Amino acid sequence: YLYVGLKVVDCRVCGDPHSVLRFAFVEFADEQGARVALNLGGTMLGYYPVRVLPSKTAILPVNPTFLPRSEDEREMCTRTVYCTNIDKKVSQVEVKNFFESICGEVTRLRLLGDHVHSTRIAFVEFAMVSYDVDVIENS
Repeated sequence: YLYVGLKVVDCRVCGDPHSVLRFAFVEFADEQGARVALNLGGTMLGYYPVRVLPSKTAILPVNPTFLPRSEDEREMCTRTVYCTNIDKKVSQVEVKNFFESICGEVTRLRLLGDHVHSTRIAFVEFAMVSYDVDVIENS
């Protein structure tokens, strides 16, 4: 899933806890955020399109111990995206360059995968929560 700067109310990573390849539910503060995110579906990264789908259910309440504990952690979460379906042939540098070309400076990137799944996931942290909606919607 890609988050590109709109206000996120909640984000829930789900799936097999023994695998690094899971999926996420992201709730935005308004419909515009969800519409922008849905427009990112199909964006090619390597040989695979990133998948962004509407949720059929609301996000359930989370255990408070898993929530950000400080204002710094909350702010970091607003600058971080979770991405799936990343081709294993795509390098960490290519993922970073892809996001920097659309969304701005990347300060931290974690690219994860295993031998079982054909694709990988990434957590991408940006320097700022700012972006150009037109660039993202047309990428």
